[in-house]
Amino acid sequence: MRPVERKVTYFDEAGKHNTDALLRIVKEYVEKEGIRDIVVASTTGETGAKASKTFKEYNIVIVTHCFGFREPGKIELEDEYRREILANGAKICTGVHALSSVERAIRKNFGAIQPLELIANTLRLMGEGMKVCVEITLMAADAGLIPVDKDVIAIAGTGRGADTALRIQPANAGRFFNLKIKEVIAKPRNF
Repeated sequence: MRPVERKVTYFDEAGKHNTDALLRIVKEYVEKEGIRDIVVASTTGETGAKASKTFKEYNIVIVTHCFGFREPGKIELEDEYRREILANGAKICTGVHALSSVERAIRKNFGAIQPLELIANTLRLMGEGMKVCVEITLMAADAGLIPVDKDVIAIAGTGRGADTALRIQPANAGRFFNLKIKEVIAKPRNF
């Protein structure tokens, strides 16, 4: 087999200011590669709304923080963005974070790090967006919103916005080690 050469975009700095460029890069990539399923992390919905507009003809899933992430019983997804995302034909996935869930509560109350947070922190060695891309892919697969037998594109960021995109072979959380990060499309160098 011959090696395959791919272009990877590295942003000088992490952050929201990379969102528009990243969406353009991913749009070009999915058109060339024929990938139809895209998963995007979005807290307030701003990035989700932009992505849902950019990828209107795709199976696009916007993954939000769960209710109670910042404040008990509340969600950070803003109603205006929720309406825009749905109007563009995208799906919204809101659920427990695949790489923390109850383990975060155990750490906060008892000070002991658990395996899921260890995995999350290992992925963060390559940037926050890398961890989030893996996590939202697991969440969308568990919700049945993306196929697990075809590659997907996962888009996430560092804090707000988007600065990381990966090509991933999805898996359900219960089969975590079947998930494969197949290609890095873009990520920040400094994070």
